[in-house]
Amino acid sequence: MSTAAPSGKTNPGNFFEDFAVGQVIRHATPRTVTEGDRAVYGSIYPTRFALPSSAVFAASVGLDPHPVEDLIAFHIAFGKTVPDVSLNAVANLGYAECRFRRPVLPGDTLSTSSEVIGLKQNSNGKSGVVYVRSTAVNQREEVVLEWARWVMVHKRDLDAPAPETVVPDLASVVAPSDLVLPEGLDYSEYDFGAAGEPHRFDDYAVGERIDHVDGVTLTESEHQQATRLWQNTAKVHFNVEARPDGRNLVYGGHVISLARALSFNGLANAQLIAAINAGAHAAPAFAGDTVYAWSEVLDKAETAAPGVGALRLRLVATKGRDESMTLRGEDGKYAPGVLLDLDYWALVPR
Repeated sequence: MSTAAPSGKTNPGNFFEDFAVGQVIRHATPRTVTEGDRAVYGSIYPTRFALPSSAVFAASVGLDPHPVEDLIAFHIAFGKTVPDVSLNAVANLGYAECRFRRPVLPGDTLSTSSEVIGLKQNSNGKSGVVYVRSTAVNQREEVVLEWARWVMVHKRDLDAPAPETVVPDLASVVAPSDLVLPEGLDYSEYDFGAAGEPHRFDDYAVGERIDHVDGVTLTESEHQQATRLWQNTAKVHFNVEARPDGRNLVYGGHVISLARALSFNGLANAQLIAAINAGAHAAPAFAGDTVYAWSEVLDKAETAAPGVGALRLRLVATKGRDESMTLRGEDGKYAPGVLLDLDYWALVPR
């Protein structure tokens, strides 16, 4: 019995040796945001922020039409990059220089492209780290989101020569002066009762830590539904044959959104994300893990928008609740149970 040869029409994804510094990749396919995305996002994550939840509240602070959650745009744009950048990934390692440039509205169509800005083969010769800078634009070619990330990718051919090592110099923090605030944003008449908490910009102190108290247990169905919603095709999230341990890895962005939603308890007025300075997935997450979160105030900054201040926050997600809110041990390594270390700017009322 003969065996038919493969046609070569399917896409196996890029391996480490397929990337070159300066390479520009236009990612398929454009994705139109709908009110359904808002509804499904709210059904998966316990989000309660007033601005993306209420069109009336959004209009009262100058945002009309009603934007969706900032992270919806992030997930959609990120998901577009997966088939070309991280389909054959070992793990997504980190983020930097992520700026939210424009609110995303239902009806907007997002398209994403990436430029390879760095390569570094690992010492084991089996994989390497690929650095990319990605940009998402709407149907009017207006930039809505831009970010850098680095991902560890398998090699196809272990004998393929290592490329010249190029590690990009990425900023550790987006400068407050580089934050882009939504046009028309005005917190002068901010409704604290509708938002759910009375805490203003001046109520938070640098160095303060906030235990968000609540926990949510990850389920196989929810994390896979979320990842499919963003059209993220990374094998490790769906195919138990893709990992040696036979387990589905939870998409790191799922943990980000879950932790962000949990942070409402104590940061209900951190309505908008202006930038993500850095992010690290410190440990893998799996179905059955119960995720908690805590935050630390890292910095504060004025903005030009009426009544609006910016808080630089560290959002930490943990497997199991850590009431001590310990990020690292004495050895400098992440403490046991830390899943996510995310450094971001949020816009809050003054």
